[in-house]
Amino acid sequence: MKTIRIMIVAVGGQGNILAARVLGETAVAAGIDVRMSEFHGMAQRGGVVESMVLLGDGRGYCIADGKADVLLGFEPSETIRAAGKCGPHTVVVTNTAPQPPFTVAMGQAQYPDIPGALEMLAGRVRKLFTVDALRLAEEAGAPVAMNMAMLGALVGTGVLPMAPDLFCRTIEETTKQRFVDMNLAAFRAGINAAATGN
Repeated sequence: MKTIRIMIVAVGGQGNILAARVLGETAVAAGIDVRMSEFHGMAQRGGVVESMVLLGDGRGYCIADGKADVLLGFEPSETIRAAGKCGPHTVVVTNTAPQPPFTVAMGQAQYPDIPGALEMLAGRVRKLFTVDALRLAEEAGAPVAMNMAMLGALVGTGVLPMAPDLFCRTIEETTKQRFVDMNLAAFRAGINAAATGN
């Protein structure tokens, strides 16, 4: 299978690592080769967290600039920051609900003009999907399920070769029992949001 290179960016506490794990385990269950790597910018909430998930043939574990097939951004300014990984073939899925990084909260940086930046990004990638994943997670019963809403939105784009039902099974097996129903509801809402543009 041709490699699908997926870059996931977030800030600490948004559940990036769990989402990458669910993605990887679902691919394994589908019989697809998986390679993963992670980068933790800060060992605390608010620091940059990146995961690279490569599905299919190949040996590398990293994604070069301009080579991501998918950029999945849990925080909109992190999506913008990672735009260098994108090329004209890239599908971008971003959360629109901001969770400003700690540098903004500390006054060391200014939060970017997200609508303007996303409009520019949309002009240089294949497709841009925007989702208010925090709202979807809250409607599902738990803001912490935002990562599952984003994973659902990724599935809703149709770029992955794994079926939604297989993801649901992995979510049931991988996430804490008390969050399973909320995670599944957020995941399904994310699929619907990407598929319908709502």
